[in-house]
Amino acid sequence: MEKECKLFDGDGLYLLTTPTSGKLWRFIICKMALFMVLFAKLFSGGGMPRKAKTATSSDLPSWVDSRQAQGLYFFTREEAIATLKITEEAFKKAAARLAKKNRILRIRSGFFVIVPLEYRTTGVLPAEWFIADLMAYMEQPYYVGLLSAASLHGSAHQQPQQFQIVTTTPQREVRKKGLAIRFFFKTNFNATPVTQIKVQTGHIPVSSPEATAIDLIRYARTIGGLDRAMTVLQELAETMNAAKLIEAVKAEGNLVCAQRLGWLMEKAGHGALVVELAKLIASHNPPFTRLDPSLPVGKSEKNIKWRLLINTDVEGDL
Repeated sequence: MEKECKLFDGDGLYLLTTPTSGKLWRFIICKMALFMVLFAKLFSGGGMPRKAKTATSSDLPSWVDSRQAQGLYFFTREEAIATLKITEEAFKKAAARLAKKNRILRIRSGFFVIVPLEYRTTGVLPAEWFIADLMAYMEQPYYVGLLSAASLHGSAHQQPQQFQIVTTTPQREVRKKGLAIRFFFKTNFNATPVTQIKVQTGHIPVSSPEATAIDLIRYARTIGGLDRAMTVLQELAETMNAAKLIEAVKAEGNLVCAQRLGWLMEKAGHGALVVELAKLIASHNPPFTRLDPSLPVGKSEKNIKWRLLINTDVEGDL
């Protein structure tokens, strides 16, 4: 009595039945049927699954290019490793190769900027392009201040050698080839009036012209002294408003800086901007203070209007 050989495909579908007479014939029929099943499944999309492509460190340059195409000029180490699914060692080697070509630059541990072709000769792009992303990475509030703020407000003669940032905690200065970012610590940070200024990559917070003027006095020693401050004020005054200056002085709450600022503004030829400021000073009748706190009183001349001891000569460059 003949037996039957029933063939089923991988999905349990019945294929055929063949008599078992003749072992060779049965073997051939079974093999042919199995081949036909596999052939059909392969070309119908049901074949063996393809393995997903594994990213390698060689994918980092392409990924960097794609970020720049999206208008992003930065990335973090963690982001690159997670996106490309590569090891930290592979990332380090790939990043080192790109850095050698001036394609990227490490600003802080784990934070890199992408350098477009037009900036390859200098090796870095302008700080205002990535400062918002850097400060977000550092988890620090900030505003662009002092000489950098004055430059963004249109003081054409003020092109500082360092990008100056004011924040709430002391931070280590950034120094790379062609780039310096200096951080200034301010306790009453939130009192400072700021404005948003558009740059290549978006908007960044910048101290208002009036708040910038006050900061220039507060940090005069670190920006080059009162002579440098006066030079900046001579141009910055063109964007300042007398009423907003009073608001900024009241918000900052630093009357001594206001006294020095008022005297310097008059000296710079912008007395009309500080008429109301002089009235505010008079209403408080503060004690006399030195114009330059780093110098002794000596044989200082008293300025009654601004309640100052004029213990130095101040001259602007413009």
